[in-house]
Amino acid sequence: MNQDFSNFNEELLNERKDKHCGYRLCPFCGSDLNEKLLDGHSRMVCSSSNCDYIYYQNPVPAAGAIIVQDNKILLVKRAHPPKINYWCIPAGFMEWKEHPSETAVRELKEETGLDVKLTSFFEVYTGNDDPRANAVLMLYLAEITGGKMQASDDALDVDFFDLDNPPNDIAFESHLRAIADYNKRVRGL
Repeated sequence: MNQDFSNFNEELLNERKDKHCGYRLCPFCGSDLNEKLLDGHSRMVCSSSNCDYIYYQNPVPAAGAIIVQDNKILLVKRAHPPKINYWCIPAGFMEWKEHPSETAVRELKEETGLDVKLTSFFEVYTGNDDPRANAVLMLYLAEITGGKMQASDDALDVDFFDLDNPPNDIAFESHLRAIADYNKRVRGL
């Protein structure tokens, strides 16, 4: 199924994200939300004196896994905005009631067709270069246990890349940092 992404407006999404994700009405009572400085942060506060709702714009949790074989890292090519045709570590946003480790395993299966076993926790990264949301990315180290490697779900391609020469078009800064950290901490470079 070919999807039309011509209406994806990264500039508009970034602008909306920087303005409390566009929230203007209280989800509890429907009154206007007003921007106020609370606890040293700009927050959206319900204007009704009968409601105490405050919108806290928190990052969105995401998880994924680093798989390395023969000094090559598994990456997927993005099929959806932002950054269509850019490469990234297989990862995605957590679902409701899902543990980050479950997210990592699910995302690997969805994007690469591979079954994996998480071997250890690697690191936590923050990312603010996605126009949809700021993320807290939890990455694990994993090994392949089965499945058939094939791009699926929201990936156009899946392949292994030399850790000494990853693609130039990596989608997100946190993924670049993770590759650099892997090279430094695991490979000792």
